[in-house]
Amino acid sequence: MTPNCSYDQLFQFTRSIFKAIGCPDADAETATRSLLSADLRGIDSHGVARLSGYVRLWEIERINARPNIHIEHETPSTAVVNGDRGLGLVVAPHAMQIAIEKAKQVGTGWVAVKNSNHFGIAGHHAMMALEQDMIGIALTNASALVAPTFSKDRMLGTNPIAVAVPAGKEDPFVADFATTTAANGKLELLQRKNEQTPSGWVQTKEGHASNNANELKEGGALLPLGGDREHGSHKGYALGAIVDILSGVLSGANFGPWVPPFPAYVPMPEQMPGEGIGHFFGAMRIDAFRTAESFKADMDKWIQSFKSAQTVEGQPRVIIPGEPEREMEAERRKNGIPLFDAVMNDLLELGKRFDVPFT
Repeated sequence: MTPNCSYDQLFQFTRSIFKAIGCPDADAETATRSLLSADLRGIDSHGVARLSGYVRLWEIERINARPNIHIEHETPSTAVVNGDRGLGLVVAPHAMQIAIEKAKQVGTGWVAVKNSNHFGIAGHHAMMALEQDMIGIALTNASALVAPTFSKDRMLGTNPIAVAVPAGKEDPFVADFATTTAANGKLELLQRKNEQTPSGWVQTKEGHASNNANELKEGGALLPLGGDREHGSHKGYALGAIVDILSGVLSGANFGPWVPPFPAYVPMPEQMPGEGIGHFFGAMRIDAFRTAESFKADMDKWIQSFKSAQTVEGQPRVIIPGEPEREMEAERRKNGIPLFDAVMNDLLELGKRFDVPFT
């Protein structure tokens, strides 16, 4: 690991790289904030470690640095947004803001997105609703790395779900999770450490259980949440399928095995049925159901009751979704963000290429 980098240092550098590939100032700012939210919250696989990957997608013209993000169809509470091949880091906040504005007008807002790209961590976009006393929801499909229960074919992505719920005196409830037993980023971390995976994460290309962190490179697949049928993998498969349908089929984006891959060197699927990657966002105004004050008071009570739940001997207290990430953000804002040597080398190479000093 390299010495920790400050958030401000990473922000200035990352924003400069996005501007160097042609992003307007406002978009570069939005993209940087989206990307670094992952590093702050401890989701290192989705932060600046992916910056060079976005640049490579721009190089092969799969990412449009100056997209015309626009609504193709809408009703008072719904919209379909065309991201015009823009950075998902920019398209997603734009679409979530549309959902929020619709919720302000009619109580709830729902936006399906097509023709986008990888959008970072889902939680960042869902949390945009919190400041408006709204519940935020963010989903996205992703390239096929996951075999459905009983299959050896890759048919789904890790397809995350994020839900952010405001509270009163307590911190908000923020659930942000992949619909697989483990996200691909965790495999990448194990590969760097030359370690094996726990059981239930991956299978071989023939569908057999494996603990090889490099299994995807050898034609294997990630497993749905649950790992196998006996541990409920059919439920993880169903969750991933729901995300894919709402993000891809509903919007007119690609879906299933046709979702574009993130690595620029991986060939695009043939006979793709839609446009780009798809997302789905929701915003629900609390006072469309009850007063925000009474709801948040009950959320405080809900959170406090779970925090005080009796724990198994030798185990820590019950954790509220979002707590570990919030604690990590506080720590990293104070003490800096650690980077793997490989990530730092990538950033330094980007800096040399675009004449952006990493200082």
